[in-house]
Amino acid sequence: MKRHLISATDLSRDDAVLILDTAEEMGRIADRPIKKLPTLRGRTVVNLFFEDSTRTRISFEAAAKRLSADVINFSAKGSSVSKGESLKDTALTLQAMGADAVVIRHHDSGAPHRLATSGWIGGCVVNAGDGTHEHPTQALLDAYTIRRRLAAGAAAGTDLAGRRITIVGDILHSRVARSNVQLLHTLGAEVTVVAPPTLVPIGVEHWPCAVSYDLDAVLPKSDAVMMLRVQRERMNAAYFPTEREYARRYGLDGERMAKMPGHAVVMHPGPMNRGMEITAEVADSPRCTAVEQVTNGVSVRMAVLYLLLGGAEPAATKETHE
Repeated sequence: MKRHLISATDLSRDDAVLILDTAEEMGRIADRPIKKLPTLRGRTVVNLFFEDSTRTRISFEAAAKRLSADVINFSAKGSSVSKGESLKDTALTLQAMGADAVVIRHHDSGAPHRLATSGWIGGCVVNAGDGTHEHPTQALLDAYTIRRRLAAGAAAGTDLAGRRITIVGDILHSRVARSNVQLLHTLGAEVTVVAPPTLVPIGVEHWPCAVSYDLDAVLPKSDAVMMLRVQRERMNAAYFPTEREYARRYGLDGERMAKMPGHAVVMHPGPMNRGMEITAEVADSPRCTAVEQVTNGVSVRMAVLYLLLGGAEPAATKETHE
């Protein structure tokens, strides 16, 4: 693996499979009475969040603590950032505090790349979501969830070759969609994005995926359907007539879910707009993996931090040495 994790394109197929296999090992720790490993004892992980977050921030914090790292949670609100401090000065402050890894979420696309290539930080940088650019650990946990659900009982190392994954909704503003398209393609899946024409980004023809505007035509051929939140906070124009019209054309309800193959799963990165992109009936059904994705996120982020900071040998071996 590279020193930083900024984009899903940073990962080769072998890198991605290594993370997913390591996450399987980390997941077993959750079943123990004491859910901790000593592998990152003495290391400091900083969660540097310039945007509000619940799942991602808590997930990274839990992951680092389960690996026995020291965790510093930094929020832009209530810090010197709110007084005008630059990203550079914030980074230099963290470097002076001895940060071994910085997990950054930022409203500007490219901020994690800037942090990783500037020399301001000596440790590794993990992108926890930047603007409308990417969210690589979300893509990893989604791939991990799909693999566990669809390849139950298969040997470790099984990839997603030939699986048909459909991503539906606000593709234009979605960093989750961009990372998932790249990573799932790397793992051999066939990806289709479905959205209103106004929510399909310019240049999508260069992405490694197919594009459709008809959800009903794609559902019967899908192994997993990932519903995306409509990001009202990033919208400054009328991308669709009404919320009701959007739900009618691109929302997933029980009737549409019935068109999916029996083994297919429904995914959502959260938070959900219930009644818009997904109905309560679907969100609360056994086929929906939304809560499972949160659980798997801790295991995947443990794997990422371990491999970036702890080494490439199996986690179980490292634990034995400790």
